[in-house]
Amino acid sequence: MAYDFKKEQKQFYKPGKKPEIIEVPKMNCIAVRGKGDPNQEDSEYKKAIQLLYGVAYTIKMSKKSDHQIKDYFDFVVPPLEGLWWQENTTGIDYAHKENFEFISMIRMPEFVTQEVFDWAIEEASKKKDGDFSEVELITLEEGKCVQVMHVGSYDDEPATIEKMKKFAEQNGLTPDYSDARRHHEIYLSDPRRTKVENLKTVIRIPVK
Repeated sequence: MAYDFKKEQKQFYKPGKKPEIIEVPKMNCIAVRGKGDPNQEDSEYKKAIQLLYGVAYTIKMSKKSDHQIKDYFDFVVPPLEGLWWQENTTGIDYAHKENFEFISMIRMPEFVTQEVFDWAIEEASKKKDGDFSEVELITLEEGKCVQVMHVGSYDDEPATIEKMKKFAEQNGLTPDYSDARRHHEIYLSDPRRTKVENLKTVIRIPVK
């Protein structure tokens, strides 16, 4: 049976609707960096998603190829994630999405080493006749965060984030944004198939 991170590690993917403190360990991710309004038709964000899934499924489906990956196990491709920020802005200003900068990510099992990743990029480029050079393999180290399950429109997130900040303050913590620690979202719903009011998004903010 394919390993499903969402089911096996629920603490990272199924928080409650009330904020909670969590310690997040190191995780391997494939990632694409970009900027601009993610809702635009030809946005860098939408292109990034296509690239990520192309590589993720190349790694997952390697089991059906002649290429044998050391320590491979079948897995359900984890949900899309995103780190978001805006230069010279503390937190996120949703009124100016054109100023967004992002790192889109999909978590990968630990057997995805640099060697495995390099093979996947080459294989995806050949099979899909595309350029996957923008995809990179990163290690995310988040550490202490406040997280919550946000249900509803992405545009309603500011109210949820305010609750998270108040919760952090009540627990003697403060947001700790930096180049290494960003506003983090994990998308559990497909917006193409889910009503806006039912969208489920894990939101994390780094704290100290």
